[in-house]
Formats: sequence, C-alpha cells, structure tokens
Amino acid sequence: MPRRKPYTKVKKVGRVRPAHVKGMGDVVFKVFQCLSGTCREFVVVREDQIDHDFKIVCSVCEFVHQAGSETKVFDYALEHRSEGSTIEEGKFTILHEDYVHEASRFKYCLLCYALKPLEQFDRHKSRQSGRQGECRLCKTIYNGIKNQSRTTDQFREAAAKRRLYGLLAGEGSQIDSKAVFDKFDGTCFKCDRVLHYASTASNDFNLDHTLPVRLLWPLETQSATLLCVRCNNEKHDFWPSEVYDADKLRRLARLTGYEYALLAGKPRVNKEAVEKIVADTDSFIEDWIRYPNDIKKLRRLIQYHARIDIFESASHVPDSLLEDDER
Repeated sequence: MPRRKPYTKVKKVGRVRPAHVKGMGDVVFKVFQCLSGTCREFVVVREDQIDHDFKIVCSVCEFVHQAGSETKVFDYALEHRSEGSTIEEGKFTILHEDYVHEASRFKYCLLCYALKPLEQFDRHKSRQSGRQGECRLCKTIYNGIKNQSRTTDQFREAAAKRRLYGLLAGEGSQIDSKAVFDKFDGTCFKCDRVLHYASTASNDFNLDHTLPVRLLWPLETQSATLLCVRCNNEKHDFWPSEVYDADKLRRLARLTGYEYALLAGKPRVNKEAVEKIVADTDSFIEDWIRYPNDIKKLRRLIQYHARIDIFESASHVPDSLLEDDER
C-alpha cells in the first residue's frame, strides 16, 4: 500500500546543524573507554573505519588500541588451596580486537544532534545504519508537533508534573547515576544486559524508582534500580512484586535498602508523603491547582491506600475539585 501524502510540513526556523554532524545520519560509531588503565577518555571511532588491521589512538593519553595487540591487566597464579601448590601462572590480558568488537554502537540524532546509543533509535530497513535518523525522544516530540497531537509545551507540562510528584515524594539532592550504575555492576537488574556509562555521551540505561512515583515514592541514589531503557518502560508504574521473582526481590532488598516484605508485598502509598500533604493540604492544593485531575487522582489514591481523605484537613477546597468527574 503506498504511503499517504503528508498534509503538514514542519518548517524548521533557525536550525543550524553542527559541522561534525553533517553527513553523519547513517554513520555508526564504536564508543569505548581508553584501555590504558588510568585514562578516563571515551574513544569514538567510525565503525566503517575499523578494519582487520586497525590502529586507534586515544586523543588524550595517546594509548594505541591496535589489532594484534593486547593489554595486560595483572599477572595471576592459580593455587591449590589444600596443597598450597601453584597449578598455573600467567597473564590476565585483554585482546584489543575483542575489546573494540564488543564496544557499544552509537549514532547521531538528526534532530538534537546528540551522539546516542543505537538502541535509542527505532529500526529502519531502508537506511544504511538500519535505524531511524531521529532518536525516539526527538521523534516523539517531532511527530507530536507534525500531527498536532502533542506539543513541546505539553512535554514541558509533563516534566513539570513529574517534578511536582518528585517533590511530593520527598526527592532531595541530585541522583548520583554513576554510584547506582556501579552498585548494580553496570547490568540491567531485570534482563541482565550489560549497559554503557559515559560522562560525555548519552547512556543506554534509566534509573528506576523501584517503588512507583505514582504512589509517592522518591527516586534516590540509595534506593534506585538500574534498568535498560526497554525494561524500565516495561516496569513503569508496577510494584516490584508484580515484576520480579523471590530471588530477584531478595537481591533488590539488599541493593536498595528497602525491606523485603515491602518489596514482596502489595502496592502501598508512601505514608511519609501522605503525612506531608495532610500537614499542609492548602499548600498542596495551591501547588497543584493547575492540575485539578491530578489532585483528584491523588485524593482517591490516598483514600484507597491510606483510608485518609486529604480534603478534610484543608481550610478551603474549590468546588471544581469536589466535582467527581474523572473515574
């Protein structure tokens, strides 16, 4: 079936594509940390320029990653515990071919011009890279404008509401994503996929609330869960017991500090957040008055989980909020 002729066109005003991105829409890059051991630089090299005889030099420390070479990490001795004898001695080395081959693949987004993991682009058979030119985030925003379904202002509003939920849940200081990444050994907690962390490029993971923010639980460094983008989307708004088995829940309790009984039980609202609302319901209403449906939703949620009507502690409730018009 032929594609329908589009009836709208987005005119891009003031758009200037950086020189280093021009012509790179279908170019795939390999991104890996320098193997020198002390260098923290991430090396970015075009995949189509890595041949069987490659030689890639770090721009910061000039360490050479070269086909046929290897890097020694340490010497080892395999010892027999009971006899105290040495069974084998050798060198623990990393072959440069293996290291470069398993490196994560990235490409530029043609809308935001950021270098992002290939997994953040939908598949597209006819393109040389096999992926869309735009990342999923930009494509969603762009299509919302083009199809008049969701504007940038609406995305901004959604972000503002997420911030309000975070404040209500008690989120404080900035999250240390590297600390969470290291605590989970750089692997997705749900599917065990090895993830990529970069200080200067987009990461291919998300930090999950562990306990849903819709139930007013905060996202904190101590309690966050490391998930790949796909698993985070699947886990969204679900309680841990609805997603993980008993073994996973026990490990999650150890990593996040949440009690196993809490994680393995039924969904429940954060009592501290409820107490915060009840202590000053008037301020809560003022902060959320732009989102009346969310106020009603939170009121019903708290009534269901905590058996508390937050409006009873308010000095005045607008009539519009008393209209039970959303179920």
